Amino acid sequence: MKNRVVVSICGQSFTLMADEDEAYIRRVAARVDKEIGEIAASFSGSAAQVAVLAAVNLADEAMKAQAGTEGLRAQIKDMLEETTRCKAEIAELRRELSRMKK
Repeated sequence: MKNRVVVSICGQSFTLMADEDEAYIRRVAARVDKEIGEIAASFSGSAAQVAVLAAVNLADEAMKAQAGTEGLRAQIKDMLEETTRCKAEIAELRRELSRMKK
């Protein structure tokens, strides 16, 4: 079910519709408002230019976060493979130890 939430970004009201809950939608809007505010404070371009720069910055953050997540997934996969190898080696060593005790 879509949630409709009225948020304020740069002093303008927007009605956002999303599946996520209201608190999440408000956090997203606050992040966008913050980014636009920071850029507007240091850049004297048009509102459209400020919005585009904010979008580029937020897209950059999202892509870096995604790359970081993919890197962590690869590390986890490698660790799971190493764990599997170690378990197999432990099992072999236990069998060998058992044979030596006999």
